[in-house]
Amino acid sequence: MIPSNRIHRLKWFSFSGGLAVSYVFVYVLPTLHKEQILVKKYGDYFTMESELYFIGLLGVLMFYGVQKVVRKAQLNDKTHKARTLFWLQIAFFGLYNMLVAYTVISHNVFGVQAVFYGLAVGLHFIAVAHDLWREYSDIYNQVGRYVLALGIVAGWIMGVAVNLTPLTESIIFAFISGAMILNVLKYELPPDDEAHFPTFATGVIVYTTITMSLKFFFQW
Repeated sequence: MIPSNRIHRLKWFSFSGGLAVSYVFVYVLPTLHKEQILVKKYGDYFTMESELYFIGLLGVLMFYGVQKVVRKAQLNDKTHKARTLFWLQIAFFGLYNMLVAYTVISHNVFGVQAVFYGLAVGLHFIAVAHDLWREYSDIYNQVGRYVLALGIVAGWIMGVAVNLTPLTESIIFAFISGAMILNVLKYELPPDDEAHFPTFATGVIVYTTITMSLKFFFQW
């Protein structure tokens, strides 16, 4: 799906990054705020206004820590240790895909809304997978891509078959929101030398305009 031509590839990732950034600001952050308001009714344990934000911060910390350890090992050497740590990264992103897929299914998103949110999440999955492929293409092609795909399928099955409490779902959403914000802004947002800004801006403006319009007219 990703073009081999450099300019086309930069445009592809810029557009994908634009959609992902827009998705974070028009859906993930507002929904996280809404979930934080809802958890107040679950008991006296939640007495602050930011418990779920702390859980989101934990998601940022955990995924950033894992990726930092793996990247440091890769910079220092290309030995067995670096490749072994890459397996840890594959496992974490398999879990990440599972939780994201579960969150989408468990929030009962249907119809046109599912198309727009699914488009952003799907392109995000592809961008994450491409980053992993660039690090160790042999491991990714042999096993890694199947781990990521199975994570998505497992999350879908879990969302259909498992009924967790609303509080547990809110905690999962907060944790995965933190991880998604990190992955989008740090690893999916194109750096200056690899970005095609007009395409990136087009992705942001088009996706945000359509999504906000649908929210206004259909009360998403």
